[in-house]
Amino acid sequence: MMDDQAFRTPGQLILALMQAKGWSRRSFAIILGVSEATVTRITTDKQGVDARLSIVLEELFGVPAERFLSLQKELDLAQARLVTQPDPARATRALVFGELPVSEMIERGWLRAESVRDMVAVERELMRFFGVNRLEDIQASPHAARKSDATTPATPAQTAWIRRVTSIAENMIAPKFSAEKLRSALPKLKELMIAPEETRKVSRFLTECGIRFVLVETLSSAKIDGVCLWLDDKTPVIGMSTRYDRIDNFWFVLRHEIEHVLQGHGKAEPMLDAELEGERAGTAAAVPDEERVANVAAADFGVPQAKMDAFIARKSPLFSEPDLRGFARILRVHPGIVAGQLQNRTGRFHIFRAHLAKIRSNVMPSAMVDGWGTIAPLGN
Repeated sequence: MMDDQAFRTPGQLILALMQAKGWSRRSFAIILGVSEATVTRITTDKQGVDARLSIVLEELFGVPAERFLSLQKELDLAQARLVTQPDPARATRALVFGELPVSEMIERGWLRAESVRDMVAVERELMRFFGVNRLEDIQASPHAARKSDATTPATPAQTAWIRRVTSIAENMIAPKFSAEKLRSALPKLKELMIAPEETRKVSRFLTECGIRFVLVETLSSAKIDGVCLWLDDKTPVIGMSTRYDRIDNFWFVLRHEIEHVLQGHGKAEPMLDAELEGERAGTAAAVPDEERVANVAAADFGVPQAKMDAFIARKSPLFSEPDLRGFARILRVHPGIVAGQLQNRTGRFHIFRAHLAKIRSNVMPSAMVDGWGTIAPLGN
């Protein structure tokens, strides 16, 4: 009995089966109802075996049709490997057009191209946007920022957002940064927490301390809250997305990023804060030290945690409007600041939601803004 496993191609197997039966090419052509030239092409693997022919061969030789098709598949793959050249740029194109939100970047005015289909323009604009001379150099960019879990690299969409923040900040003017001045001025910053309208002063406050403050609407897949980065060792930048347009979230993220600046975090690589809520905004052991420090500073800035602990111990489980307002007055902050922390501490996110005032419209007029229908002017 013939061992059909010894053959590498369908042509070799068919020729051996013909010889075993004593069939010539002419005889086999007559049996199949094809020309001798066709038989020659099949037995020399110049013409492939399809599903129909494999069934006919199974009938004639008693070899399963799947065997002929398997040999044909292996032959096709081997031939394809011989003629297909490695293309290092293919992985780059997969990153650029498969992972970067190119269409959204075009819509936002970040890339000067008519559509994602204009590949020449898109590639040129991506190199300009990321400040590289070759498209393949963009591959390193999505791993240049550390997320708040300190282990997962930033996604391409998050890196694009950070790059936009950086580009805008590079075109801004601010005095020399002073950590001492920023620390001594924090009490004045806290005074702005009394009302949503006071957030209009935040940009000027940070600029006076030497921090370049940028508001950039997040990309749809990025889920970014903020970032602390440095243009050089003496030039800090705070970027925020105001992804959640709430007074409590705004102040928490802002003070969180300020603490990163004060601690000198983000000088080696941007400190990206994505999905800064829940456990990520806490002090559990799983939270990295840099983030834990920033979280404590952010929480205490609005409501000192010892006072919040005492308030919850006295009033839990029933929290009334007068209690909330009275506590906020004592702290000299907007009730929404207390409401937000109370929700997170108790897990009761349905209470006092009316106090979570929107603030973005107050912050934007005096800040450098990109998004929400506005495109920040750039020098390049």
